Amino acid sequence: MFAQFNGLIWFVLTLLPLAFLQRFLHREIQAVLLILSRSERFTITVFSIIFLPGVLLHELSHYCMALLLGIKAARFSLVPQMLPDGRLQLGYVETVRTDIFRDSFVGAAPLIVGGGLVAFIAIVPMQLQPMWAVLSNGQFGLFWIGITLLPTIKDFPLWFYLTFAVSSTMLPSQSDRHTWLPLGVTIVVLIALAILAGVGPWMLTYLAPPLNSFLSTVAIIFGLSAAVHIVLILPVKLIHFLLSKLTGVDIQ
Repeated sequence: MFAQFNGLIWFVLTLLPLAFLQRFLHREIQAVLLILSRSERFTITVFSIIFLPGVLLHELSHYCMALLLGIKAARFSLVPQMLPDGRLQLGYVETVRTDIFRDSFVGAAPLIVGGGLVAFIAIVPMQLQPMWAVLSNGQFGLFWIGITLLPTIKDFPLWFYLTFAVSSTMLPSQSDRHTWLPLGVTIVVLIALAILAGVGPWMLTYLAPPLNSFLSTVAIIFGLSAAVHIVLILPVKLIHFLLSKLTGVDIQ
């Protein structure tokens, strides 16, 4: 039974750390920029430039998904702005509200497209599949050797940066998730009705395996994204610490 749902477990265990690491790294980068410049405008501008590829992909994903589903997109913007609650909004797409199914797909579009791009970078330019096989077999020595060889890959800084920028902006925002709760409740009710109707064994046999495989794949993408954030958090946090000591100014 556990094997049929391990994909869901790994999905949760990688999604939660990624969401935390993403927010933590964003705060640290903003703190460093604020200490250096003492200017909120400069910080917002540079921060927006750093994540521009990911933000552009995020908003274009919303826009294109809305067009594919026949939803009218009213406004599109990549201009950063501060929200009333203090959060920084790097871009947005306004669409006409329709039904929970189409709105949910529009909201999930950045995760679908961004996750696909991260997977493509990992498989094609970075060629990480052999390393995953080595890690799965418990050959940690060979895996570490592979890690040390990654910087020798052609255009490695570019692929690493794109992986970071895209994975750090691909998670749907709170507004993107506004229909996910009613959609989730609807799915749970439908599953419960199917089980009561006696379709449970059929679902476990034919639907659970492909869903488990899909969630396992997404978990791998989340895990890779989290690892990239961990690599960057350490030096950025150190820079933040040193700057605060040198200047006597800190940003919490």
